[in-house]
Amino acid sequence: MAGGGLSTMDADMSIINDQLDFSTVANVFLAHGSMQSPAFLDGRLCAELALADLTAERWLEEVCLALNVEQPQSPEDAEILLRWRRQTLDALAAAELNFEPLLPDELFALSERAQGLKEWTQGFLELANEVDGDTYDKWSPQLREAVEDLGQLAAMEVELEDDAENENDLFALTEHARMAAMMLYTEQHPGQPQVEQVDDAELPADDGNTPPPQLH
Repeated sequence: MAGGGLSTMDADMSIINDQLDFSTVANVFLAHGSMQSPAFLDGRLCAELALADLTAERWLEEVCLALNVEQPQSPEDAEILLRWRRQTLDALAAAELNFEPLLPDELFALSERAQGLKEWTQGFLELANEVDGDTYDKWSPQLREAVEDLGQLAAMEVELEDDAENENDLFALTEHARMAAMMLYTEQHPGQPQVEQVDDAELPADDGNTPPPQLH
């Protein structure tokens, strides 16, 4: 019995320590009868954490509303959804700048990955584009430019050939979205020490007029 209890505890700790990936969250969506991609909600999550300090309770309500359910089907599913928020918040607030959007990985076709990035951007912009004038006026020129450029990602063509050029372009576009999310969070949380880590050395070179690369 003791051995079995220890094994269960080890398994639980493994779940807690493992990083959630896109497929894990997508499987929870499927278990609740939803075919939608988690990418859109992840974009919203990133913007909401930056702009509204989204609580765990409010996030769970938002996901359940999107899934058209009153509550998660199981405690395990609820834990995954709550870890999704906690993992994202920890990454956005970390000094290491290791945040990554929750997107389809290389196991998915390039067009599916592009669709995921497009949906993530749409979710992010849904909130970022609704900020009031006072908030927008406090943003740096770099952040304003980054958010404006995301509009191109939200309308990009996603039927792509799996080739090296499109692969490289998609990587660059994903990096642009990643940096925009971190910039928004750090500028909205200026009291945190790690904000100083986001400087010109960490951001992609930008002359103020260069849009993100285009997929072909």
